[in-house]
Amino acid sequence: MTDQSPVVLVDGSSYLYRAYHALPPLTNAKGEPTGAVKGVISMIRRLLADYPGSPVAVVFDAKGKTFRDELFAEYKAQRPPMPDDLRPQVEPIHEIIRAMGLPLLIEEGVEADDVIGTLAAQAKDDGRPVVISTGDKDMAQLVNHKVTLVNTMNGTQLDEDGVREKYGFGPELMIDFLALMGDKVDNIPGVPGVGEKTAKALLAGVGGLDALYDNLESIRELGFRGAKKMPEKLEEHKDQAYLSYQLATIKVDVPLHVAVDDIALGEPDKEALLGLYERMEFKAWIDELSADPDVEASVVAPAEEVSVHYDSVLEKPDFDVWLQRLKQAEVFAFDTETTSLHAMEAQIVGVSFAVEAGKAAYVPLAHDYLEAPEQLDRDWVLEQLKPLLEDDSKAKVGQNLKYDRNVLANHGITLRGIAWDTMLESYIYNSVAGRHDMDSLAQRYLNTNTIHYQDIAGKGAKQLTFNQIKVEDAAPYAAEDADITLRLHQHLWPDIEKDESLRRVLLDIEMPLVPVLADIERTGVLIDAAQLGKHSQELEERLTALEREAFDIAGKEFNLSSPKQLGVILFEELELPVVKKTKTGAPSTAEEVLQELALDYPLPKLILQYRSLAKLKSTYTDKLPKMINPQTGRVHTSYHQAVTATGRLSSADPNLQNIPIRTEEGRRIRKAFVAPKGYKVLAADYSQIELRIMAHLSEDKGLLNAFAENLDVHRATAAEVFATDLDKVTDEMRRRAKAINFGLIYGMSAFGLGKQLGLPRNEAQSYIDRYFERYPGVARYMDETRALAHEKGYVETLQGRRLYLPEINARNKMLQQAAERTAINAPMQGTAADIIKLAMVTVAHWLNDSELDARIVMQVHDELVLEVAEDQVDAVREGLIERMSQAAELAVPLIVEAEVGDSWDEAH
Repeated sequence: MTDQSPVVLVDGSSYLYRAYHALPPLTNAKGEPTGAVKGVISMIRRLLADYPGSPVAVVFDAKGKTFRDELFAEYKAQRPPMPDDLRPQVEPIHEIIRAMGLPLLIEEGVEADDVIGTLAAQAKDDGRPVVISTGDKDMAQLVNHKVTLVNTMNGTQLDEDGVREKYGFGPELMIDFLALMGDKVDNIPGVPGVGEKTAKALLAGVGGLDALYDNLESIRELGFRGAKKMPEKLEEHKDQAYLSYQLATIKVDVPLHVAVDDIALGEPDKEALLGLYERMEFKAWIDELSADPDVEASVVAPAEEVSVHYDSVLEKPDFDVWLQRLKQAEVFAFDTETTSLHAMEAQIVGVSFAVEAGKAAYVPLAHDYLEAPEQLDRDWVLEQLKPLLEDDSKAKVGQNLKYDRNVLANHGITLRGIAWDTMLESYIYNSVAGRHDMDSLAQRYLNTNTIHYQDIAGKGAKQLTFNQIKVEDAAPYAAEDADITLRLHQHLWPDIEKDESLRRVLLDIEMPLVPVLADIERTGVLIDAAQLGKHSQELEERLTALEREAFDIAGKEFNLSSPKQLGVILFEELELPVVKKTKTGAPSTAEEVLQELALDYPLPKLILQYRSLAKLKSTYTDKLPKMINPQTGRVHTSYHQAVTATGRLSSADPNLQNIPIRTEEGRRIRKAFVAPKGYKVLAADYSQIELRIMAHLSEDKGLLNAFAENLDVHRATAAEVFATDLDKVTDEMRRRAKAINFGLIYGMSAFGLGKQLGLPRNEAQSYIDRYFERYPGVARYMDETRALAHEKGYVETLQGRRLYLPEINARNKMLQQAAERTAINAPMQGTAADIIKLAMVTVAHWLNDSELDARIVMQVHDELVLEVAEDQVDAVREGLIERMSQAAELAVPLIVEAEVGDSWDEAH
């Protein structure tokens, strides 16, 4: 170790909880939780890369009590026990750390903070720099000219100046700060009534605890709220303040079994590491170790070492060379760099390509500060690329190519030959493994940290757009995008290709949908802005009236949108019963709480009305007119294929999936979605598709017969459950049967059903029992699905889409039961999603190949919305119903209902 190599001390306990909460709940094939293991080891690996050659020790809290518990019996008493799915991950983390050759320190009777503090003090006395890796603000008290804190999760560092900048005071006052305001997490009491702002004002105005108690009277002059009475408050709680000071102080002199001189990097036990990684199923790290000639691989073939070379293409001869490479390549990765994330507005700044792993190029085309001949002419380059990009026989791979297709369309190019999309490959491979953006995929599958956009563009309000970035910074970033995309495809595709189900879902459903969705987004939907403006004005008047009514009930004015003020009004002034509390112990004003209170009290009911109308106004009537594209006069949403776990599409900017339909106000918003002159809106949706899928999957004779005979399935269910004739079923019976039908699809319990129907739990349970007696096939299907989910760790749709269930074998019963409910519902919801996607592709191809003047403008849940020329409505309606109803073969008919109108609401 050189004098300049810092001693690196890792707060393992901080890492443990941060990784657990930051990462999705991953599991291996056996259902063992692995997310926290992956997160902790990833951060340690990153730290080792950032401080090569430095001695590193990882410190964890020991089990049992510490000296602080003797000082204060309530210390950390409010901390919940370690989550059931985190506890079994601790030992594997320890095993991997030891196998990495790192010292693992756990000292009885003290906390990890004290071990780190003592080692840091020893290093400082020896004149050695120290880096403490933690996310715990308490550690800031250890910072000095030799000790720095680093947060590996976000890359931030805190030295002495950094502490002053972040907190407004130096490290020497951090203990005083904690002593004054306390710490809810550790149950350090502090001084009642002293929060963060007051503590900072006291420290800035007078000084630390000793100075404050020596100059109590001077506090009255500080001018912050409550300063006049603060001396008495401090005097009253003096003992508590100094006890808090003791509890918050990190010990720097505890006796340890190891000294800082003993910390050294050992040799990793690669065979042991490989075994642990195999057990956890960390594929990228297995690949990495398998490539080591000293390690005998037992799971996968060695990964190729990739040497990286990226070209900046600034001249025509160099571009011609790359163009020939692209033409000769069997497949190439392609990416655009643009001026905006909004595809309809974006202009191309540059393009990048990769034809083999590690070899990529960036062609800058429109960086603002460059002038010819330093960058190639954009129109000329795109003209050269157009035949290749529009060639359906030339296979392209990209990351979210739907976006690139829409951007290229802004320049008159129709991207064809979209063979693979790495975002969708990852999504099909495991939809719940984490996010499917390129940076996340590179880390997950290639164990590679990519250049992030903020690294070259900065952050916040001063962040540059890509056209403002220097080419020398832009080129490695852009070329890496294409390279990583190609490498991700090479990593993911072999596993997908050999699995018939995954291959079918990717190639038959998701990939053909990309250009279809791109076209729908570009078409957009027509909005009547004047109608929405009028609606918004009326909503404003109604909100004002509701506000006045609320003030009358409360007896005073208050902010209806403030949970804190509402809580005071409801529970302190009106003294309504507290239904539920927040994590901080305050009475909750969440929607479900207000719904319960609204049954008996007028103000909660009124608040719910206010919230509902305010959301409609802010989200739709105010916002939608502002989202009309000035060039097209339409609103253009963005559809996301890789967000929901089950395969359903989602949409954003604007979100068209959540426009309410059950209320008059919600339906009125749909009235503003209109057809242009000479056209009609045609809306077609599947009737009770998930119940029909349930009938198919369960093969229950009762359900199959009901659908085969085209009965009202809810009325038929009511007749069975209430043991009466079909013609004697009342509307109330049907309503309850409908709740049972849909409730069981979503795995609803007797408690949930009872709450929805306003019935005692035992009565709701009797309905469920009778349902399963009359529909035994459904009960059998549910039992078999649960068992299969526990065995395999996933469930599948009819088309083979796979949904992994990380918590299906969790020790926590609530998590396990939630996973079981998902296991029952996911095949139905996922199959419905697959069917509407297949229908969209079929319908889009039919319309494109025909002479019909019609286009898809929206997809919402189980519904397709089209714009159709008035004189062709009947032909399109007939063809649409035919194609949608044939999108899948079920044991019951797929019924499609299609209506026509001048607006979406009329057609629904």
